[in-house]
Amino acid sequence: MRIATWNVNSIKARLPRVVEWLGAAAPDVVCLQETKCEDQNFPAMEIEDLGYNIAIHGQKSYNGVAILSKRPIEDVQTGLPGDDGDEQARYIEATVDGVRICGLYLPNGNPVPGPKFDYKLGWMDRLIGRAQELLSLEETFIMAGDYNVCPTDDDVFDPAGFADDALCQPESRNRFRQLLNLGLTDGVHVFNPQPHFYTYWDYQRGAWQKDHGLRIDHLLLSPQATDRLVASGVDKAPRGEPKASDHTPAWIELSEPDA
Repeated sequence: MRIATWNVNSIKARLPRVVEWLGAAAPDVVCLQETKCEDQNFPAMEIEDLGYNIAIHGQKSYNGVAILSKRPIEDVQTGLPGDDGDEQARYIEATVDGVRICGLYLPNGNPVPGPKFDYKLGWMDRLIGRAQELLSLEETFIMAGDYNVCPTDDDVFDPAGFADDALCQPESRNRFRQLLNLGLTDGVHVFNPQPHFYTYWDYQRGAWQKDHGLRIDHLLLSPQATDRLVASGVDKAPRGEPKASDHTPAWIELSEPDA
């Protein structure tokens, strides 16, 4: 089972790129972020024509997450538990072949300090709480998405330049480490531990051409999922296409449970 995550930065604007990549890479499951459309406006027909089932949690013009799967999608839940007043469409969960897929779009948090950064940290605390709940159930699960966190200075092309950015703040990094310290595994990093292995390149200042990137898209695996991890990587090709998203897909592969 190959599971990918991709911040598409508007599903409507990137639909040709998404259709191309799904056809070529054929992942079993994909978590999308920043779909930027309400549920009724999601281009379901084009995706379903490629053999995917769809679960959507959308919002007009902003945020938005979705799960695409070639296998049946069961028990869909939307919204990160812990704050009933949070109306931002940033979190979706569903079960695919016994694996709980948690798709997330973590807040950016800039500027620092300020209410947006406070919201980011509170959101991360809720995510830690949800991970603890799933671990207590001994679920096989994956938390995949745009975390808007560079875990270390090795994950940013210019650490000094990003020292004041919410993506690199000690508080953000500390909460990411808390997730790992619960027993989760950074799936992409297992097979790609080299520094400066990025998933995002800004549109400005020739970042893509200069490889001035960030590693902010992650797939964190429960111990049960980690036991089945056989491969992982980042597919850089979509970022080089015309009218590309500023993110590119990251993925992990799990062996089948009876393998």
